[in-house]
Amino acid sequence: MRIKMKPAGLSMAVALALAFGGSAYAQEVVKIGYSGPLSGGAALYGKNCLMGMEMAVNEINAKGLEVGGKKYKLEIVSLDDKYNPSETAINTQRLIQQYKTPAVLVPHSGGISAVQAFNERTNTLLLGYTSLPQITERGNKMTIRIPPDFSIYVKPFTKIEMDKFGKNGAVAGGDHDYAKAWTALFKQTWEASGGKVVADNPMSYNKSTDFYSGVSKVLQAKPDVMFIGGASEPTALVAKQARDLGFKGGFMIMDQAKMDEMAKVLGGLAPLEGSVGVLPLVADPRPNAKLFVTNFHKANPDRDPSSEIALNYTAVHATAIAMKLAGSVTDGKAIRAQMDKAFKTLPPENNPQEIEGLDAKGGTEANVLMGVVENGKIKDVSLRDTNAGK
Repeated sequence: MRIKMKPAGLSMAVALALAFGGSAYAQEVVKIGYSGPLSGGAALYGKNCLMGMEMAVNEINAKGLEVGGKKYKLEIVSLDDKYNPSETAINTQRLIQQYKTPAVLVPHSGGISAVQAFNERTNTLLLGYTSLPQITERGNKMTIRIPPDFSIYVKPFTKIEMDKFGKNGAVAGGDHDYAKAWTALFKQTWEASGGKVVADNPMSYNKSTDFYSGVSKVLQAKPDVMFIGGASEPTALVAKQARDLGFKGGFMIMDQAKMDEMAKVLGGLAPLEGSVGVLPLVADPRPNAKLFVTNFHKANPDRDPSSEIALNYTAVHATAIAMKLAGSVTDGKAIRAQMDKAFKTLPPENNPQEIEGLDAKGGTEANVLMGVVENGKIKDVSLRDTNAGK
């Protein structure tokens, strides 16, 4: 006997089928973790990193992510670590255990080091946003270094500043781990180039907003060049304090700080005249960068994209491609094994700073540009085009 189902009953049956069989229709969610500074002195830096990740996820989800014949939706789970490595370790363990993240992005060297104590054991891909070469030299097979190695900057930066201003250099950088590594190489390179380090007074960029006493102490040694650097906002305040106290020399700016962001705090580039640092993305003349900046401005007309935004955006796009190539969204080892190929196959619009792939240890390789402030404008110079960078 055939039983005819009434419309109401049919609707109920469909609803129940969808409720109990929803997994056949809905996308599965894959979470990528983030632990970085979202409060405190480095908050702008941390939020820029996170913004790049979120931009990439939105684009990937809009196009659709299919891995191994199944459709997935990406989500970012972000936790504030206040630039504290111990908090980073706690956050990352939570991201792995509670949210089952196959990959976690950490944007500071101290936090990356803390996570490297256990990420291999959990087969978690660690996306490290720091240009500190040591994070890939340790042999951690599950780590990717997103920016190129910072040591490529130090020699050309030194030559430019020493030739222009003189041989007396001073350290007025941050006191966090990354700044310490930069400071050590700055001092070594400066002295090897015939210069003299006349003052060494690192300061707490992530905790202080008043740098008067620290900068005054440095200027008593009458330096020609000051090495400064941490997050952009406190770095700008250090530069402003130095100018207010009469410093006429040049600034050698650590790559964590961005001159375009510093200019917003300083009211323009004039206080940075003669300085050298990494080239702001908006000043990059290459086609990929111009395309990214144009697309970014369409959605964000009142602000410029930073390299943190761009590079972390690229890293997440590469991770999604690596998942496709690996045929898995959960196997961290398989995803890591495909990251080099993923970077090499990125579409131009997803690779604004033209990452060319990974070296044998997991660090990105690229033709990096530096910026020099001349007559109130930023001039781009390729490190590959200067003998000083070799």
